Amino acid sequence: MKYITILFALAITLTSCNSNDDFIDTDTDTIAQSFETRPVNFTAPDYEVVIQTPNNIDQFENDMTLVYRLFEVDENAGDVWELLPQVIYTDFGEFQYNYDATTTDTRIFINAPASTDLNQLSTEQISNQIFRIVRIPVGLFSSELDLNNYDAVMNAVGLDTQDIMVIE
Repeated sequence: MKYITILFALAITLTSCNSNDDFIDTDTDTIAQSFETRPVNFTAPDYEVVIQTPNNIDQFENDMTLVYRLFEVDENAGDVWELLPQVIYTDFGEFQYNYDATTTDTRIFINAPASTDLNQLSTEQISNQIFRIVRIPVGLFSSELDLNNYDAVMNAVGLDTQDIMVIE
């Protein structure tokens, strides 16, 4: 009987210890950041621009970078932003605005299949293009977030229009 009591006490002790605390840690210093380019122009032969990340934007290896292109300005609905990559179909073929990003810069470029002559791009397609670059810490958003919806992304990460820095 003595051994049963000791085993019972030992079993209770071992099962009562766990590390499954209900503590919820709120991260208050991880924030998304966004900046906007001045109008940029794509020129032959590379059709690319490199945007340096401003020094006051914190960027880490595992952060997500999203780039949106100003598609149109609607007086009633406001600015319409499209997530890159964005494919454009024309009479002379197709091309896309695309990007790649590092912690120090974002390269935005136009690429196309070999059958598309980029020299036929209109001035409207290569001149005065405005982009918004959004840097998001990976733990800051839900996998259910529609990244194509610029306004939904900005709301989800807690950014407003006044939070967007315009760079040269």
